[in-house]
Amino acid sequence: MRKEKLEELRSIVEELKTIEVKERVVEQKDKFLQSKSYNFKLNNGIIIPREKLIKGGKDGSAAIIMPILPNNEVLTIIEPRVFTNLTVGVGFPAGYIENGEDKKVGALRELREETGFVPNKMIELDSFYQDEGVSSALNHIFLALGCEKKFDQELDKDEIVKYMMFNYDKLFELEKMGYIKGCNTKLALEKSKVYMKGR
Repeated sequence: MRKEKLEELRSIVEELKTIEVKERVVEQKDKFLQSKSYNFKLNNGIIIPREKLIKGGKDGSAAIIMPILPNNEVLTIIEPRVFTNLTVGVGFPAGYIENGEDKKVGALRELREETGFVPNKMIELDSFYQDEGVSSALNHIFLALGCEKKFDQELDKDEIVKYMMFNYDKLFELEKMGYIKGCNTKLALEKSKVYMKGR
């Protein structure tokens, strides 16, 4: 990887690093994450207590979008708000699908809001449950092909998203270097291999 590109990434990560964490008290009704308790009765008569996470009043289904530009570079986002050692996430645009929203429409909306880029074609690669023991969220991985910058970012008030473009093979380098740690991005990279080798 070019030294300048890596320095640019390091500079953005350093800028967005968390330097202090203070716990805040929030009433249960105002929390984004909540849980509901259930009793599961099995066919054999056994009853098992379980808790389910609710995200923003929804099941938390999401879209993960791997944006590919016309020159085959991959748009990668860098953002804080993550509970990792680095305190900064390096990955792909992603976001929650609204209740009643089509998953592809949700993916297009999230890509546009977070980056301002719009694709000319979308392909769903796979879907998966991230943590089926505590969540019913079904996540969908999309390839967004022919992405071009058409809009300004439309971020939430507490959202910070910066982005960089990388050659596809360099993303695996970033993963080996420890910059890409999130399972959504890792799975999207893995699922994209067959498609990207044919390009």
